[in-house]
Amino acid sequence: EVQLVESGGGLVQPGGSLRLSCAASGFTFSMYAMDWVRQAPGKGFEWVSSINYSGDRPTYAESVKGRFTVSRDNAKNTLYLQMDSLAPEDTAVYFCTSTILTRPYWGQGTQVTVSS
Repeated sequence: EVQLVESGGGLVQPGGSLRLSCAASGFTFSMYAMDWVRQAPGKGFEWVSSINYSGDRPTYAESVKGRFTVSRDNAKNTLYLQMDSLAPEDTAVYFCTSTILTRPYWGQGTQVTVSS
């Protein structure tokens, strides 16, 4: 069974940092690209970042470019999102996702709140 479990969210002040993790199981993690997607309160889903299977080709939404860094550890089956210079507009539930054999999978999400 494919499982994606996010962690690392919380309350942080503007300008602060958080590191999200996504623990993957039930599939060969090192073979699949992974994505981070977020949903702000009352808004739709927004793609944040993607990383290819080997981790050498990250991509970012313009809204987070230069502030967020996606990475992965294939030996640990874990995806990361380092978030720096956080702003109130980054407040959202963050999900890790992947499409495995044409089927999309999502984690349960982790809440990030940026507020003073």
